[in-house]
Amino acid sequence: METAVLIVVLVIALALFFDFTNGFHDTANAMATPIATGALKPKVAVLLAAILNLVGAFLSTEVSKTISHGMINEEGIDAGTFLPIIFAGLVGAITWNMLTWLLGLPSSSSHALFGGLIGATVVGASAAAIDFGVVLSKVVLPALIAPFTAGVIAFLVTRLAYAITRRYDGKPDGRDGFRWGQIFTSSLVALAHGTNDAQKTMGVITLALITAGLQDGDHSDPQTWVIFACAFTIALGTYMGGWRIIRTLGKGLTDVKPAQGFSAESSTAATILASSFFGFALSTTQVASGSVIGSGLGRRGSVVRWRTVGRIAVGWVLTLPAAGAVGAAAALIVVWLGPLWGVLVGTVIAVTIILAIFARSRRNAVDAGNAMSEVADSGLAVKVKRNPPPTRKQRRKDQK
Repeated sequence: METAVLIVVLVIALALFFDFTNGFHDTANAMATPIATGALKPKVAVLLAAILNLVGAFLSTEVSKTISHGMINEEGIDAGTFLPIIFAGLVGAITWNMLTWLLGLPSSSSHALFGGLIGATVVGASAAAIDFGVVLSKVVLPALIAPFTAGVIAFLVTRLAYAITRRYDGKPDGRDGFRWGQIFTSSLVALAHGTNDAQKTMGVITLALITAGLQDGDHSDPQTWVIFACAFTIALGTYMGGWRIIRTLGKGLTDVKPAQGFSAESSTAATILASSFFGFALSTTQVASGSVIGSGLGRRGSVVRWRTVGRIAVGWVLTLPAAGAVGAAAALIVVWLGPLWGVLVGTVIAVTIILAIFARSRRNAVDAGNAMSEVADSGLAVKVKRNPPPTRKQRRKDQK
């Protein structure tokens, strides 16, 4: 019994750490574009995102049920085997999250979690323990459809925004009003992120509690303390700011202007909120990236950096299998050494990997001051030229 309790505690601790990495890994989804256009200063942006992630985590629990009672058929796996499997899956998810953060790639924390759990379950139990119907319908298909849908919506909204404000085409500051709109739309994205991503960790912890017999399996809703713990942890991670990924999403894909940022954020928020309502465990990162690309294609004269898009796409494709491979390797350690020693050794290895990646990141640190070169001094990523009214002499000249 003491061994089971220790493993449950380690699983919950690791799940919360994954929640923390999810927060700073995905801050860019909401705040990269308003920082890039100067709608919000960097530190204000991440604070706002953290608060709204916290609020959003309390608004829905549909996504958590997909993980806690749907993707894995836990009924046929005994607790002594399944708890270490959950632990191994989290090791795979965290390792991939940390690596892609180091590389500045906006990959999916959600798919890292799913990949880690699937890989660990296949090795620790069997492939039959995975409900591939749920994986296909609520993970794979949304991953293919959602970024494309968000990109198309962002493209159309950007076209519409520029068509409505066409009279300002010759004025560099003519569309400056969209910056105010961005404050609202980016806030909505942060709120939507909380309704989707915080729940995934709630689902993992709930799954662990059900497996250990500490929660009734007929009730897959997360307990109140689980909701609070996950909400505050993802909010703290968000406040830390994933500046490497903010840099990639804010200026690596395309040069974002206020109207584009407004369009991309509107599309991202609408897509995520709809997915949360239906219980789809969506990748908010993929949706946000698709929206930014769509908005870049929607503005005439804008340049989309397809090489960066290609790097991100490769990360998307690799996330599930790569996290699954690490989760499978961690599960192998558990199988070889037994549940207790396997989890303890896995903990040591996971901590070592995390510290090594963090130490490597300090060699070329990215923070609020240098995430975008134009932000360093003023907090504004787009310097807007003034468009002063014509002088009396200029008006006389124009009349002639």
